[in-house]
Amino acid sequence: MADIKDTTHHVEDFDSIKDAHPDVADRPLSLAALSDDEMQALGNKTTIKLDFIIMPAMVTMYILNYLDRQNIAASKLANIMEDLDMTVQQFNTAVSILFVGYILMQVPSNLLVAKIRFPAVYICSAVTVWGAISACTAAVSSYGGLLACRFMLGFVEAVFFPGAFFYLSMFYNRKQIAFRTAILYSGSQLGNAFGTLFALGITKLDGHHGIEGWRWLFLIEGVMTVGFAAIFACFLPNSPRKIWGFNQQQLDWLKWNYESDQKQEDHSDEITAKQGFVMAVTDPKTWMMCALLYATYTAAAVNNFFPTVVAGLGFGQNASYGLTAPPFVLCVICMLINGFHSDKTQERFLHIACPLIITVIANIIAVSTLSISARYVAMMLMPASFYSSTIVQLSWISGSLSQPAVKRAAAIALINCTCNTPNIWTSYLYYDSPRYVAAFAVNLGAAVIAIGIATGTYFYLRKQNQKLDQGKTLGKSGPTAVQQLAGFRYVL
Repeated sequence: MADIKDTTHHVEDFDSIKDAHPDVADRPLSLAALSDDEMQALGNKTTIKLDFIIMPAMVTMYILNYLDRQNIAASKLANIMEDLDMTVQQFNTAVSILFVGYILMQVPSNLLVAKIRFPAVYICSAVTVWGAISACTAAVSSYGGLLACRFMLGFVEAVFFPGAFFYLSMFYNRKQIAFRTAILYSGSQLGNAFGTLFALGITKLDGHHGIEGWRWLFLIEGVMTVGFAAIFACFLPNSPRKIWGFNQQQLDWLKWNYESDQKQEDHSDEITAKQGFVMAVTDPKTWMMCALLYATYTAAAVNNFFPTVVAGLGFGQNASYGLTAPPFVLCVICMLINGFHSDKTQERFLHIACPLIITVIANIIAVSTLSISARYVAMMLMPASFYSSTIVQLSWISGSLSQPAVKRAAAIALINCTCNTPNIWTSYLYYDSPRYVAAFAVNLGAAVIAIGIATGTYFYLRKQNQKLDQGKTLGKSGPTAVQQLAGFRYVL
């Protein structure tokens, strides 16, 4: 039996081994002598080890991303409007202007992260900068100063989610990415669940050392972000070719695992950033996936008004904030289950459409009644359903627009920035408390549209696979020539 620890051949030492198991010929020499059971054991150990290095850091940074973005809502309860002499309209502008910077920066940032040698350092540096901006917000003394800080915060925070999602796609193949996307996305939902309660605790420091509670909030959360980012930058890997604590055989397995699924290695210098952007824009799959996620994010915009909607059921302020936590805890559980099962079965469409059917049902309940128990059941179902669908959609995007790597990065950022625009215009739908008929009707319609788009995308990709089975080339919008030659097929 081969001794895994004693094998030290390098990734570059590929060889063709005849008369072996079908995939042995594609393995590096360090893996060629391993049996299927030994490969499985090595793969499990390597993947778990990689998860423990990457995922806790990425989830923590996503939680911080949400804390630093959403703390302005808690600052309103801590009298920031009175201290800065702001009107309601000015405060709403300070909230929404973050998304202007957030949308503007995503595509340029992701094109950059796909080309540079140190993507982890780049992402952690951005986290450090936005933490510093958040901390500096504690010193603002006017509406104009707050506006500038919020714009710059969104501008820098734009680096994180599309960058983090592309970063994960460098290490995990299509059979693994949905579950890891669910783990990553759980950071935002944990931030939703407990962020406001955490912020309200900090604002209790109001008056300590002569500093207002909302200033403590920005200062503490900002400094905390900077500290965590500095730690993560020290050990997060910048490439699957070199990872702290991994031996050469484990690195070989990562490379083999990725290429055996994608049928091609990532090459940042394969095309220019401009070429990658043009390829993403001209690929019809980009816009089908974009339309699907846009409709889903429209239905999910209720997330921004969750405490307000819950309060409309007749609960007080503290009870409303407390009751917002259980739906997001359930959401995390459902996302992880749906992502895990989607990877296990290698199926995407049903794992996207079925949760959206639950979203439709939840919105029908919400728009039909003011019964406290029925309405709260609907609110429990909403995040769990539309976010469970979202994480599989994101994995569908990564797997269907996989190569070249720069095209994948451009598509991820282009889709994500476009699909964040509902956060701006949906705010005008929540005006008729406590019914919110317009908002829930739009959410309902958006979920139905999303199911229709997912169905159309499924049949389109199935047709593309049929053409590949027939030996037809799909042109520039299809897999690369290397992928087509190696037998790449879209996951349905």
